Amino acid sequence: MARLVSSGLRKSLAVAGVSGYILRSMIRKVSLALAAIAAITPVLSAQTPAASPHSMMLDDLFKLQDVGAPVVSPHGNWVAYTVNTTDVAADKRVTHLWMTNWQGTEDIELTYGDESASAPRWSPDGKYISFLSGRKGAAKGTQVWVLDRRGGEARQLTDVKGELSAYEWSPDSKQLLLAIKPSDEPEKPEKKEGEEKPKPIVLDRYHFKQDVVGYLRDNEHTQLYLYDLATHKLEKLTTDPAFDEGRAVWSPDGRRIAYVSNHDADPDRTTNTDVFVVDAKAGSTARKLTTFDGPDAGKLAWSPDSTQVAYLQGSEPKYEEYNQFKLAVVGADGGEPRVLTTKLDRAVSQPEWSADGKSIVVLVEDDRSQYPASVNVADGTVRRLVKTPGVVLTHDAAAGHAAALWSTDETAPEIFALEDGKLRKLTSHNDALLAQLKLGKTQDLSAKTKDGNEVHAVLTLPPTYAAGSKVPMLLRIHGGPDAQDAHMFNPERQLFAARGYAVLNVNYRGSAGRSASYQQAIFADWGDKEVIDLLAAVDEAVKEGIADPDRLGVGGWSYGGILTDYTIASTTRFKAAISGAGTGNPLSLYGVDQYVFQYDNEVGSPWKNPQAYLKLGYPLFHADRIKTPTLFMGGDRDFNVPVVAGEQMYEALRSLNVPTELIVYPGQFHGFTRPSFIRDRYQRYFNWYDKYLMPKP
Repeated sequence: MARLVSSGLRKSLAVAGVSGYILRSMIRKVSLALAAIAAITPVLSAQTPAASPHSMMLDDLFKLQDVGAPVVSPHGNWVAYTVNTTDVAADKRVTHLWMTNWQGTEDIELTYGDESASAPRWSPDGKYISFLSGRKGAAKGTQVWVLDRRGGEARQLTDVKGELSAYEWSPDSKQLLLAIKPSDEPEKPEKKEGEEKPKPIVLDRYHFKQDVVGYLRDNEHTQLYLYDLATHKLEKLTTDPAFDEGRAVWSPDGRRIAYVSNHDADPDRTTNTDVFVVDAKAGSTARKLTTFDGPDAGKLAWSPDSTQVAYLQGSEPKYEEYNQFKLAVVGADGGEPRVLTTKLDRAVSQPEWSADGKSIVVLVEDDRSQYPASVNVADGTVRRLVKTPGVVLTHDAAAGHAAALWSTDETAPEIFALEDGKLRKLTSHNDALLAQLKLGKTQDLSAKTKDGNEVHAVLTLPPTYAAGSKVPMLLRIHGGPDAQDAHMFNPERQLFAARGYAVLNVNYRGSAGRSASYQQAIFADWGDKEVIDLLAAVDEAVKEGIADPDRLGVGGWSYGGILTDYTIASTTRFKAAISGAGTGNPLSLYGVDQYVFQYDNEVGSPWKNPQAYLKLGYPLFHADRIKTPTLFMGGDRDFNVPVVAGEQMYEALRSLNVPTELIVYPGQFHGFTRPSFIRDRYQRYFNWYDKYLMPKP
């Protein structure tokens, strides 16, 4: 039942040693933000740019720039960050580094060319900016590079074997902490075509496949290493090579390193990750600080005095797919952990200690917004820092300065300074484009369901909408399900709105941003309460006189595609549907996708509980109820929700003579990366909905 949108994040976390449960849960908790960012992905266009002002077009996606990863310099006077654009000729996305001063008066691009740079970090003295890149001419793939912030060419800082995925500077600037997945084969010279025959893939793991990463072998574990910058000597930090180690951070005094790992006998079969601490010396023996039977995870954060570690404690293991992280702290020398946000009943992420050590700033996912909040370490009281509806995607702080990546319904993500509860803009990469666009207004919508639930949604209207008029409406369903539709810039909404559609995004039961019980309400009961909530919100939009009940469409990707299948098998009121990377038969994916832990621990094994699978597979087993023309889509390399699931539903509707098409995109994972395919997918969305909801005279 899987359901996420960002293959890029999934890959970066997986190769950083954040595999199994940590990887899946962390991606889910940021899926809202990444889904929206992924939607911003620029796409190719052969059309002539439209004259302004105008409603949003596909060409405008090509001009949008994806801003991210703010990192405040040690002295607080600069913020380094990334900007992602599209290389039209190469048909790929490229990320470069930028930096802005704290006043927002200087904005400087630092890297250029056709190779990406990621993971910016400041040297502790603030003179240098480092980053990860696999630049041409650099040996052994991705390495750490460094450049003088005052100017000059970047130079390669590391030269290590294996897959280098993450790094951190030591406080004294003498070492780097590296996360590397060692290569299981000796390095070989470049082979000639036909010189070497392919080898079989030998697997012996319970969780043996992962989207983007591919098949998982037992000897592939990301480990932590210390790299001496003076001698270039690389040494293994810890003594146990059998487990993945990730999310590692230095203590401010440089004496210790905290990280996250799962040391159960078979980590694939549990969600139990713990926080460990180890002396910052090669070959040290780590000490486990937490004992909760479930996820104790990162991002980790040390207190300023190096005596405590803040981390995230999740829900009990069976709620893997409906996890709600709480803020917790534990002493670096051991002791009983304290959970600080037990009364908040909202998911939190990305802890950052205040300079005085008395509070921790976290991001709170709360009912269509995500905002920074300060948590008092002594008593757990929570104070919201930004009250404006919107989404802080990520944040960073140093030297009393806090930077946030902020977005609203009408503003794409940009870097802001957070000062005394107010946001001050530092970057403006998308302002010129947005000034040319007529955007549809987004408003809140709430509805009561037939079983008494209050469901919350956002509704985006066409830019030319006239009050009192009825327009065709698309119910677009988010993935996850542990995600939420929020008040942040969402190009998909605006693209559909520009074509005359109202767009309804519903936070059905199972979504984040509400209580833990709201998320867990669909446990082992997929497609029931969610459909009730979706249809109640549609009814409300019709009742308010906005949606034309005779011109309704539905669609989504991942769990949004799954719910599309459930919805069209439950009602015939929708005139067109698009199911992307979905499934109408979970039984067909047992052992085929990457969610075996969830199947075994939420639904039960098929041989123990076959009736549950038949019940959950009602879209396929009752496909004869479906009358809605449906477009199915997927990537042929998707291990998250393999395209076979969509193929089954397509074949069922084809057999029943229901209008249907199947689009398979070569070389694409669960989250698409090729811009030309993203453009093609949007155009097919438009064509399919227009055909059935806006037929030409």
